[in-house]
Amino acid sequence: MTSVVVFDYGYGNVHSVAKAVAKAGAQVQVTADPKAALAADGLLVPGVGAFDACAKGLRDAGGDKLVDQRLAGGRPVLGICVGMQVLFEGSEEHHHDIPEPGLAQWSGRVERLAAPVLPHMGWNTVDFPEDSELFADVAKGSRVYFAHSYAAREFSLVGGGPFAAPRVTWGEHDDKFVAAVEAGALWATQFHPEKSGAVGNQLLRNWLEHCGRLSL
Repeated sequence: MTSVVVFDYGYGNVHSVAKAVAKAGAQVQVTADPKAALAADGLLVPGVGAFDACAKGLRDAGGDKLVDQRLAGGRPVLGICVGMQVLFEGSEEHHHDIPEPGLAQWSGRVERLAAPVLPHMGWNTVDFPEDSELFADVAKGSRVYFAHSYAAREFSLVGGGPFAAPRVTWGEHDDKFVAAVEAGALWATQFHPEKSGAVGNQLLRNWLEHCGRLSL
């Protein structure tokens, strides 16, 4: 059975996420223990609330180093919601004079959506690539659950390396934004698979299969 650590750094719906991942077929541990986080087949980084708080909390718990170490060894990591946003260089959403930086796994910044109604909350469709592993066996037009006001509005990678050909899924709420990314061992979703019913369960099962393949 695939082992997953849901990283408990104080800023995520860890128990609802853990329950959903267990339902998808994983052996799940909720912890911030670095040895467990490094040993697991998959590391899941949730995130709710403000970007600054999540980025600082993750860094204070050593999550930035754990993500680096796992990716250096090609070990799967999944970020959810603000757990996806903190993978970028920074965000427009900050509440201090000196903004908290992101983990800078990907270039670019998270921005406030240019939409008349925020937050973007509820069910919406996304446009995923035909070769997406994350959305394997998910029908086009399926809906996933969002709850956010900020998102990355573009995605690019500098240079080559193992993440040279990412798969990017797009969403739209009057403004186009990045809804999910599959870049080598590092995947992330702006939406909440743990709140997305049967579709979310399939997405988590697909990620667990991905973890299993990379762990062989």
